[in-house]
Amino acid sequence: MKAAAPRILLAAAGVVLSLAACGTTGNQAGAAPADKLAVVATTPEVADFVRVIGADDVAVTQIIKPNVDPHDYEPTPADLQAIGAAKVVVESGVGLEKWLSQTIESAGFDGTVVDSSQGVALLKGDPGDEEMAEGDPHIWHAPLNAKIMVSNTERGLAAADPGRAAAFAKNLAAYSAQLDQLDAANLAAWAKIPVGQRKLVTNHDAFGYYVARYQLRFVGSVIPSMDTSAELSAGQLQDLVAKIKSTGTRAIFTESSLPAKTAGAIAQQTGVKVVGCENALYGDSLGAQGSPQGTYLGAEQHNTTVLVGALGG
Repeated sequence: MKAAAPRILLAAAGVVLSLAACGTTGNQAGAAPADKLAVVATTPEVADFVRVIGADDVAVTQIIKPNVDPHDYEPTPADLQAIGAAKVVVESGVGLEKWLSQTIESAGFDGTVVDSSQGVALLKGDPGDEEMAEGDPHIWHAPLNAKIMVSNTERGLAAADPGRAAAFAKNLAAYSAQLDQLDAANLAAWAKIPVGQRKLVTNHDAFGYYVARYQLRFVGSVIPSMDTSAELSAGQLQDLVAKIKSTGTRAIFTESSLPAKTAGAIAQQTGVKVVGCENALYGDSLGAQGSPQGTYLGAEQHNTTVLVGALGG
């Protein structure tokens, strides 16, 4: 968390208090309808999971909007207001939302917090990377991990609203089958690509679980840590260029929520192509709501299509 974050939290808490002092009620703009379970979800991925499992029985407030970098997020007064009014908060977990616990405390939230990462087998992060201390947080990039995440979400919603537990369970069963289908489709797509061609260079190291599941080789990243404001040193840049050349890597993949940074310069030095723009990968985010990539399933299908297309040619 950046140094400015505590000041934002204090200011946000002041806004919540001032609203209460003015007699603002739960019927203010943006409040959940009385017949729906009010849920705050931190990231686009877990918000999509809540919408799928909760369907029409939940009112979801999504904290981090599409194409916003979650590693660099700082909470707003509106975030505290939403959390204070919610019955359930769902987080991705594994330290991705380092700002959340203090935000919950400042909001006076006393409902259920669901850590959707519980039970996921974590990949170890770079020991020198503070943001990876708890493990690699990008757990959703393996559909079988997503199944665990939605199961945790379903349990949390059912505990908060037992009267709708049967509906949540039905939705979970249907969506779990879709996640199995996604995983099977990914396996089939990668089976057509020789293992020696499955070499990956991205903006930052967000695809470890995908790499492990589908037997890719992660060559390196343009951003050298989970701190997405970091930049390669001259030595690190030279090392990455050398790795790309020596491994025969075919492409550098940019990501939707991050600037391309030095990807173009590296591509010029190595002679490989940069895959970006409408073909940018969804690493930390989903696409805009309503777009084909605005759901977890759509974003993951997009990623596999782009990766297989670029590496299999």
